[in-house]
Formats: sequence, C-alpha cells, structure tokens
Amino acid sequence: MSWLDFFQTTESTCKSKFGRGIGAKISPDEEALFNKSFQAFEDKKILDAYEYFLKSLLNFTDSVENKNIILEKTDTQLTFEIYQGLAKINGVITQESCYAEVNIVKTVDASVALKRYILERNYQFTYINYFSDEAYIKLKLYQDNIALSPQKIFFPLRELALNADFDKEHIQSEFKKTPLLDTSHVQKIDSFNNTQKKEIEIKYKSLQGWIVALEEKVLTLPSNDNVGMHSFIYLNFLFKVDYLLSPKFTLYQELSKKVQEYFSNENSTIESKNEEIKHYIATLKKISLEEFKECFYEAKYTFNPIEKSAYDDIVIFINESQKKIHWYTNNRYMQVIPTIYNYIALYSLYNYGMNPLLRELFHILIEVQNSDFFKEIACEPLYSTSKQSFMKKIIVKRINTLVQLHTQKYKNLSFLTQELNFASMNAFCASYYALLKNLDFEEA
Repeated sequence: MSWLDFFQTTESTCKSKFGRGIGAKISPDEEALFNKSFQAFEDKKILDAYEYFLKSLLNFTDSVENKNIILEKTDTQLTFEIYQGLAKINGVITQESCYAEVNIVKTVDASVALKRYILERNYQFTYINYFSDEAYIKLKLYQDNIALSPQKIFFPLRELALNADFDKEHIQSEFKKTPLLDTSHVQKIDSFNNTQKKEIEIKYKSLQGWIVALEEKVLTLPSNDNVGMHSFIYLNFLFKVDYLLSPKFTLYQELSKKVQEYFSNENSTIESKNEEIKHYIATLKKISLEEFKECFYEAKYTFNPIEKSAYDDIVIFINESQKKIHWYTNNRYMQVIPTIYNYIALYSLYNYGMNPLLRELFHILIEVQNSDFFKEIACEPLYSTSKQSFMKKIIVKRINTLVQLHTQKYKNLSFLTQELNFASMNAFCASYYALLKNLDFEEA
C-alpha cells in the first residue's frame, strides 16, 4: 500500500458512517494534484506546491465537496483551514515556511491537572508541540520549506490534526468544565435532523440489545477452559460498539482505554482483564439515552487515524485467529465460533490501516454478520436472521462491482465469488476469509 492510500475511503450502500475513517471520497484529481505538487516543489514554486497538495486532500460526499479544507491565496502567502473532527487547524504558508496552529483552551480555564497532561503530551510528538501565548493554549507546527516534498508535509500536518482532535476529545471527557475553543464547525446532537436523531436512538437500542445477548452467551460457556472465550466475547463487543456505533467523547475514550489496557498491560492476568471489561459493560447497561446522545456529533475529517499496515500482517492475523477457531471446533466449543469470525473482521478494521478495497471487503462481511443492525438503520440487508438465508445475488454483485472498480490499479486482482460457501454463516465466513487472504495487490 502506498502512503497515498491514507486519503482513500470506501463505498457503501449505507448513508451512515462506520469506524474511524474519513467516510468520504477523495478528490477525483488527487493523483494529478499530488504530481503537480511534487513538481512545483522541485521547481521551488512553494505556494503553488502547497496549494496543489492541500487540494489533493479535499474529500467529497455524493460528489459534493465537503469543504474539509479552505484555502485563500495571494501573491505572497497561502492561508488555510483544515478540519479534523473537533480540531480546526489555521495555517499560513510563505515562500520560506509553513506555520499551523490549533486553539485548544483558554489559559485561564486550564486546571493544574490539564496543564500537566499537556506538558506530558509534548514528549509524545515528533513534529508538533504545545505552547501558550498567555491568552490561549495551542498546538502548533512550524515547517521550514527547504527541501520539501508532498510526503514531508503530509505526516507533520497529519500529526497536528489527529492529536489536536484526540486531545480535544480527551479534554471534553476528562475535564468537562473546561470549555473548548473553535468548535463552531461541529454539528452537535441538538442540531441533528430527525433521521440522524432516530439513528442515535436505534444505536442506543442496539447497544442495550448487544449487552443482553452478551450476558446470555456468557451463561452458555463451560465452567472450565472459558477464559479465552470470555476474551473473544468481551473484546468483540468493544470493537462492535466502536465500529458500528462510532461514538465520540467519553464513550470513545473509555472504549479505547479498555482495549489498550487489555493488550498492553502485561502485569495483569487475562481473568482480571476480562473482569475489567465485564464491569465496564455493566456500566454501559445503566447509561441513559440522554447520556448516550451526548457521545455523538457530526464533523469533517481530512486524515485517517490508523497507520497503514502491510497486507501480509493482516493475513497473518487471520491465520492465527483461524487456528483458534479450529481448536474450539475440535473441542466442541461451537457457541463461540460465530463471535470469533466477527471478531476477526472488527479487530482488523480497528487495528490495521487498509487500502480502500480491502476495507470495503471487510465491511461487506460485517454487514452480513450483523444484518439485523444494518436493517434497523435502513441499509440493504445481506442476510436474513429469521430465515438463516443469504442475499446471494446482492452479496456477489457488491463484491464483483467493488473489485471491478480496482482492477485498473491492481492488475492481477480477483475475488472468486463462486467459491463462497453459503451453506451456513460459519461456512460463509470461513470461505470469505480464505478469499480475503489470497488477494493480489500488485499495482499495475
């Protein structure tokens, strides 16, 4: 995958957005604009180079520009605004330098604990840093324009945008009384239309239903050898909430923390980690609809948050997960198998930066596995739970159309839909992953 795939997004029959990606289409002229930017840097036409580059980051919804980047150019400078969730990046570019900043909070509103958090964050950055101009606490980037290229601009701007968005979310969750600056571009729940509000209510109902289903499934587990099964069930729940519901603020921060603690805390046993997640899920069961609504907003995004990953790493993860499926199958613990098949896709989308084709193929599988939810939010169903039957023609058409759109880029690409096994959900998932592991992404 090339670094340009950071810009790519996926097609979906649903109007809803899923996961942490941009959720929009890139500029149809992205590659041409990138090439023009590269050449302009070579020719030392700095303002033109930045203009071409920033225009290549524009994205679209239904062919309408999202205005995620606003540009204004004169003979001597280029000013810009970039939107990334809660963050609004203001910048100015001259022939000599690029300066960009994000207003976070007023200095007088920052508690000692918040200032300590900000100081600690400075040690985690590569290109950016926090500072205070007495009135405001800001996150800034300064770039000297000597020997630049589009790649050398991309990563510093991405670091600024992603971390400003993350820290604003963190402050909103952990320092609730501290007002955030420059958030007028964000659409809060109060201004949602009726369709949006209805979807939030459906998401809340789904969350509560998933918790009940989880509790019932846990009761079916054997009294021995069930630690691993508990892990799959609890982690799958967290990943499902993150991808399908895509909450913000406190709920997102808590989910991310639970996942991070599970995979990084080497001093804790698996049993205690499972208990932590179990306890957290119990708190979610008590959350009210009004509290839940406060964890959502609509905003523009420019950069994808997940680092790009090698396709081979994803294949290795699928293989390792399938070994666990075989073990549980051989030991007749069949009740956890569908959960693991769902877990593989959700974990992959949570942890791996994928090219647009692979991401959408994973998404199609998730639509099949979670058909009841997608039907509730008015998406075309790919599976009937009541009849236990697949919408074969729709699934095959979706896959073939998607693959066909990418054959010009990947010369040997194929997804042999005729090898999909529709005998059962487990059989379908097994055959689907087998095909996902054998894609050829060699570029033409």
